[in-house]
Amino acid sequence: MMRTTLAIAALMLSTAHAAPAQAPVEVHALYAPQTVPGSDGTRRLYYELDIGNYYADTGTLSLTEVAVYADGDAKPLATFSGAGLAGLLRPNKELEADNSLAIKGGAHALILIAAPLPDGRKAPQTLRHKLTFKTDKGVVQTADDIPVAVAARPVVVLGAPLRGGLWLADEGPGHAQSHHWGSVIAQNGRLTIPQRYAIDFFGLDPKGHAVQVPLEKLAESRVEDWTGWNTDVLAAADGIVRDAQDGVADRKPLSPQEEPEELSARTLYGNFVVLEVAPGIFVHYAHLRQGSVQVKPGQRVKRGTVIGHLGLTGGAGAPHLHLHVSDKPTFADSQGLPFVFDSYTPAGRTTESDAMNNTSTIQLAPQAPRQHGRMPLDGDIIGF
Repeated sequence: MMRTTLAIAALMLSTAHAAPAQAPVEVHALYAPQTVPGSDGTRRLYYELDIGNYYADTGTLSLTEVAVYADGDAKPLATFSGAGLAGLLRPNKELEADNSLAIKGGAHALILIAAPLPDGRKAPQTLRHKLTFKTDKGVVQTADDIPVAVAARPVVVLGAPLRGGLWLADEGPGHAQSHHWGSVIAQNGRLTIPQRYAIDFFGLDPKGHAVQVPLEKLAESRVEDWTGWNTDVLAAADGIVRDAQDGVADRKPLSPQEEPEELSARTLYGNFVVLEVAPGIFVHYAHLRQGSVQVKPGQRVKRGTVIGHLGLTGGAGAPHLHLHVSDKPTFADSQGLPFVFDSYTPAGRTTESDAMNNTSTIQLAPQAPRQHGRMPLDGDIIGF
């Protein structure tokens, strides 16, 4: 009788300290990340995890925490929970009231991660992940040691895509809720994010404002009221023009837009140029002014060549230059690649709403030292 009681007690004790059960999920990265130095001096790895709650009859699994480790490190590079986890969600996605991401049985969810590297830390070869879930009954389950290979390829280095002035990097890198990083395309049997590192460059005046009309009259503005309108757009590197389009009429700022029939450069970009600057590396310039495109497919161009003027064509609400780099000359079925500028001057930070309000006060730093080999982040104001 005594031995039986001790055995039961031992079993209860071991059960109390048992590791959480493994969650029935499938997790993979959409594309191998690589180390990118940002304007704030921090190197990060940007990537996405597609999390599938595999069995339809499992019930809802609620993701509560994501931990990211480098190679064999015991201490995580980053841990995301609560507000941190909410910051990994795509546009129009929210956590539940208990700060968890609910994934129904048979469904999947995507989280967008920017994992920072400590100063001096060598770039890892592999990232490992531990995901913690709760079941409908409150039971904790985990998915542990999920590997993601890190790409060793060098980051694309570009020169200035615009001439002079101040520019707001809007909807830029590192902003998971932007329409760039948050736009996932399912096509041809895979998921891609062409605009993973895309930037919308809005021209700013010396006070940091993008438009000269009062906020309440923005809908009445003309393209000429916007600071960046008609600015020279430049080839950011030597290359070959692989695709281009002109002849699309410029639109009225903030006018309604029609849904495109397909997701392609010709339906989304308006007037555009796609420049191949190295094998398998393509720079996309979109929303150029009608009649301004000065290059043709097959033409070789030198860095600094004027290829067009900033306009308001295609899927754009106001005059700006859309710029991104990808691994194909097409929009759909291409993966966005990170890039840095060889040189630019940081001039402060602001938001899109403040830049559009010509009465807002924006703190600028015109005497800041130039930066080299860094990627502007969302909200940066820079000068080329």
